[in-house]
Amino acid sequence: MDDDARMRALGGEVMRLTRRRSTSYPGSVLEESAFRILLLLVEEGPKSSRELADELQLEQSTISRQVAAAIGHGLLERYGGSPRRLRPTDAGREAYRHDGRLRAEVWSRAVAELGSGRGDELIATLHDLNEALDRAHAAVRASR
Repeated sequence: MDDDARMRALGGEVMRLTRRRSTSYPGSVLEESAFRILLLLVEEGPKSSRELADELQLEQSTISRQVAAAIGHGLLERYGGSPRRLRPTDAGREAYRHDGRLRAEVWSRAVAELGSGRGDELIATLHDLNEALDRAHAAVRASR
C-alpha cells in the first residue's frame, strides 16, 4: 500500500471510530459531552475550564456551555480560588460509572472478539499512535 492509500485507509478507520463517539448506549443517562468531561475529571482529577477545553480540543465558549449544563444537572461543581477548579459531584461520579459500564460492555465484547493478545496489542498501538500524534501536532504548531 502506498502512502496515499495508507492515509486514506487510516482516515476511513479513524472516521468510523469517531462516529462511535456519538453512539447511543441504551440506558445511558449522560449526554456525550458530559460523559467526556466526567471521564477527565473522575479519572484525572479536578481541572479548570481552560484545561478541559485544551484536553478536549474545544473552544472555551463550547466548554463553558457544556460545563454550565453539567453543573445545572448536578453533575459538576466549582470550587477553589482563581482559576476555579471543577470536580464531579457524587451524582456525577455515579452517572459516569453507570454509563462507563454500558460502554465497557460493548467495547469488551469487541476486544474479546479480537482475542486477548490482539486486544493488548491494540491498546499499546493506540497509545503509541496518540503519543506520536501529540508530537506531530506540536511540531506542526511550532513550525508555523
